[in-house]
Amino acid sequence: MKFSLYKRWFHPLLLLIWLFIAIGLRLTNLTAKPPWTDEFSTLVFSLGNSFLPVPLDQAIAPDILLQPLQPQASASINDVWTHLSTESNHPPLYFMLAHWWMRLFPTEDNLVSLWGARSLSAIFGALSIPAIYALSWLTFRSRFVAHIAAAIMAVSPFGIFLAQEARHYTLAILWVIASLACLVITTRHIQNRTQLPISIALSWVVINALGIATHYFFSLTLCTEAFVLIFLAWQQWREGGRGKGDKGDKGEFAFLSSPAPPAPPSPPLPIPHSPHLPHSPWSRIYAVAAGTFVAGVVWLPVFLQNSYGDKLTDWIQAPRVGFAWISPLFQAFAAWVTMQFLLPVESPHLWIVLVSGLVMLIYFIWLLPILFRGLKVQLKQPETRLMTQVFVVVVVSAIALFFIFTYFLGIDLTRGARYNFVYFPAVIVLLGASFAVSWHPQVGHPRSSGKKAVGIILLMGFFSAVTVLSNLGYQKYYRPDLFVQLIQKTSQVPVLIATTQRTHVHIGEMMGVAREFKIQNLTSPAPLFLLAHQDQNPNTSSDALLHTLKELPRPLDLWLVNFYAPQPEEVKKCAADMQSLPAVNGYEYKLYHCR
Repeated sequence: MKFSLYKRWFHPLLLLIWLFIAIGLRLTNLTAKPPWTDEFSTLVFSLGNSFLPVPLDQAIAPDILLQPLQPQASASINDVWTHLSTESNHPPLYFMLAHWWMRLFPTEDNLVSLWGARSLSAIFGALSIPAIYALSWLTFRSRFVAHIAAAIMAVSPFGIFLAQEARHYTLAILWVIASLACLVITTRHIQNRTQLPISIALSWVVINALGIATHYFFSLTLCTEAFVLIFLAWQQWREGGRGKGDKGDKGEFAFLSSPAPPAPPSPPLPIPHSPHLPHSPWSRIYAVAAGTFVAGVVWLPVFLQNSYGDKLTDWIQAPRVGFAWISPLFQAFAAWVTMQFLLPVESPHLWIVLVSGLVMLIYFIWLLPILFRGLKVQLKQPETRLMTQVFVVVVVSAIALFFIFTYFLGIDLTRGARYNFVYFPAVIVLLGASFAVSWHPQVGHPRSSGKKAVGIILLMGFFSAVTVLSNLGYQKYYRPDLFVQLIQKTSQVPVLIATTQRTHVHIGEMMGVAREFKIQNLTSPAPLFLLAHQDQNPNTSSDALLHTLKELPRPLDLWLVNFYAPQPEEVKKCAADMQSLPAVNGYEYKLYHCR
């Protein structure tokens, strides 16, 4: 009796432990890092507000700059969609959910709650643990694989990094997992030559539609699934229509997966007087592809009519010169590695950076043979070969797409590590399948060495999670907290912070600084902000700065921050600060003392 209870409750209890660990990690230090420009976009648009009312080409106080962050009782879902579709280049699903969610939390100094905004992403991130468990079990029919994948997802530094930002990536990951689950079910029907149930086909279309409505890059996941289906069709054609899946005797690794349950009887084909037609799933797969295509195309007019699209993606379309040709390789490698481990390589102390880098290198050299050996075992076993191939194709094709976009289309997707969400769950499933091989002593390890290896892997993942939570890895690109500290230390007179403005991204850069002044209740030196609008002619920003300087009294400290325009003569009358000031992430600045 005790054993049956243990057997019944052990696996749900263990999964619950992984879930609690995931929630705890994702909610720890949730607001310790200041929000950055993309998060300000989420906050403003999810409130149903707009960046457009922020005054340009004139000196404004912090409270005026921060007005879009103030919740409005009259704002509605329609406002969310209206402002998002005209000022940004993202679909609306996550922003609409965030609109309702953020209303549950009180304001902070009359500003929207950052904890409330980020907690939605954190909860979606925690839900990916039971989701990846279900996907892994569905794929390999192995609780070993499912638990290890769930544990890796719970402590993944990449997963925690995404979950602690007020952005839509963790919701998109849930749709990726759900879509891959439909792909797994479809693969089994292709293998068994049975009809795909209508319920699965409709669910797949709905999931794909929701994924596209969350992030347009979800379409890259759909492309990888298309490659898998092409691979399966080719494999079926190569078999010469024999209609037999991979069969064979169970080898010494058969413990890793149990055979899939027999498929339910296929429903009759909806074609009268054709009882001898084969029960092929391909007709409904084509229907899923058509439905998904329609679900994606409906967003095309919205995307094309958006005048902000090109400006908002300039940062990933930079020309390639010198080292820039090979930098995508290093950027991609860094993203792959940090899906499982990351130590404090962004520490301010050089010796910690060097030690962390050395330990990560040693760990990677130790881990690589374990990973490849596990995948090799799974590819050799009849029970796991096909599903392992499916997820390998997903990952490899996704990486290939990233490099095609980068090197042939001039869109460097490797610059944004967050975009790897499109195949992140597939990587976790493969890691779980590979490391499950090491767990069992029959694989060829000594009885305890395999379990020790998995223990080291999970422990490394936990230390990696702490690294992210401590802001020693995956640091925010923008550090307005450090910039405000520098202003407080350097300036003792009123301050004008001037920047060039092209899109709401640049407004967000200054919002970060203004928010730090407000939440720290700093009034001296009194800051003013100038958002000097810049379109085709950079001199328009220079003229705006010139007029503003003429209107302001002296003494004045002028901080030119990310100011990409010629400096007017009025600035040259001020004394440039020649002392060595520290660099601040995201804020390239020059200081002038106008007396």
